[in-house]
Amino acid sequence: MTNSMQWDLSPLYNGFDDENYSKDINSIIGMLENLGSWSETLPADPKNGEEVVHHYLKEMEAIAVKLENCNLFAELSFTVNTSDTTARTYMEQMEQLSGKIAPIKARFSAWLSHHPLDAKKSSDSLIVEHAFILEEMVESAKHMLSANEEQLLAEMKSTGSTAWGNLHGELTSKLGVEFPDGSSLPLSAARAKAYEADRNVRKEAYESEIKAYKKIEQPIAAALNGIKGEVITVAKKRAYDSPLDMTLKTARMDDAILDAMLTAMKEYMPKFHEYYKAKAHHVSGDNALPFYDMFAPIGTSSLVFTWDEARKFIVRHFGGFSKELAEYADNAFEKRWIDVLPKEGKVGGAFCAGAHEIGESRILVNFTGSYNDVRTVGHELGHGWHGHQLRKHSSLNINYPMTLAETASIFCETIINDGALSELPKDEQLAILEADISSSGQVIVDIYSRYLFETDLFAQRAKGSLSVDQMKEAMTTAQKAAYGDSLDSDTLHPYMWICKPHYYGADYNFYNFPYAFGLLFAKGLYAIYKKEGSSFVNTYNTLLKETGAMKAAEVAATVGIDLRDPEFWKGSLSVISDDIDRLVELLKS
Repeated sequence: MTNSMQWDLSPLYNGFDDENYSKDINSIIGMLENLGSWSETLPADPKNGEEVVHHYLKEMEAIAVKLENCNLFAELSFTVNTSDTTARTYMEQMEQLSGKIAPIKARFSAWLSHHPLDAKKSSDSLIVEHAFILEEMVESAKHMLSANEEQLLAEMKSTGSTAWGNLHGELTSKLGVEFPDGSSLPLSAARAKAYEADRNVRKEAYESEIKAYKKIEQPIAAALNGIKGEVITVAKKRAYDSPLDMTLKTARMDDAILDAMLTAMKEYMPKFHEYYKAKAHHVSGDNALPFYDMFAPIGTSSLVFTWDEARKFIVRHFGGFSKELAEYADNAFEKRWIDVLPKEGKVGGAFCAGAHEIGESRILVNFTGSYNDVRTVGHELGHGWHGHQLRKHSSLNINYPMTLAETASIFCETIINDGALSELPKDEQLAILEADISSSGQVIVDIYSRYLFETDLFAQRAKGSLSVDQMKEAMTTAQKAAYGDSLDSDTLHPYMWICKPHYYGADYNFYNFPYAFGLLFAKGLYAIYKKEGSSFVNTYNTLLKETGAMKAAEVAATVGIDLRDPEFWKGSLSVISDDIDRLVELLKS
């Protein structure tokens, strides 16, 4: 890998032997000890409560900055070289240090709930700046355990849900999928064959994948039972109505918003079924789609990009939205914020990590030159742009919920797609349009099936552990409910609960509907942009700036959107529906 294709981490640290790295870790340890001792002696009847609040915010901000830098450097170093034992050791140390924040926050939140203040009217600018998170802390105090219990829970998670999650990651990453010819591939490589043009290859990969899960189904089922059992216990102890209630409050939304979105999604399911049936007819002449044809490519795409061509393509189309966005993206390429090429020891997939203190981001991709890779880079740069809009906020004010996490990334991805469809020949348009609809189908239809599955999973787990067969049945039942008769009921995916890692984080329950929220919210914003043009750019950027310090409904209201109204969500889905109609016509012509 050439140096220009690797990200530059030196703005953070020059290595683990950088004296600033060890200095910052020691500083974190000291600050946590001091703030921990301080939190144990909070005054019962303070003469000036604002001084207490100011001290907490000031110290916690200082801890957050250094902890983010140290943790980010370790994680980024590890993701491009998973054999780096030093990076792994520091990651574990950062996790232990992060765990020490929980009891401090619990004590302060409890104190704050008994000594409320009108933060928005405070004479202290630091308190006014953090009024929203202070209000959240008072609200969350209702669900806090005692400081000792919070610390115990944080410590036990490392040998509970975190350990179960690590087991899932280890078993799935090492699972070999054996093919009839005697060859074997890692699970991720075998699943990637779902995108192959040859139908026999797709079918063989699907059958081999399903067979391979038999080797790990029992321990993975134990892991899922363990994690969800812990979540049910914690939600109950924290006085939430359910794990879903806990998730909604964390996501800064409510039942009315979720119900409005799900109502709209269910209304548009037949349109997606129409797409899957049209694809089945095009691929095989059948009326229902086997699971192994779900990602079958349609159309012929000969697009291959060099890294420099990808850069120019993205910057040019971003420039159609705003000059500032284009310049931001070009700077990310120029300053080596992106780790580009796949290599041994580098994690798969793609992500963007914000380095808030230095006002930058770092993006990992595994670029091979396909159009999909270009779109992925655009998507991750969208995450970076979101962070860029938050750069003037404090580190305590930049934590937006899962529901808003995909807003800028999907918006930027849509810019790229829109640009590509406007200038490419018909065959290329067909391939890009179908791939985009397929992606939307995953986020709407498949995500809905996963939401149904997890709802059922929690209901059954509350009564006792589920067997492998019960998990498989719950998954196929959910898939039938979501896909209807558009999928072949004899070739579903009963092991989707194994291959999707989202179920294995105790702090990320129902990590499915936020994807649908993100897609539809971004599509809705893009529809407004297409109507209003350049006058919407500043409004959009302002919205991104507010995502860390407002509830989801309040963020949406800044651009006149009512998230509790199903009509907004239907408007977003109609955009995808129009694309499906366009695709069906292209397939007929």
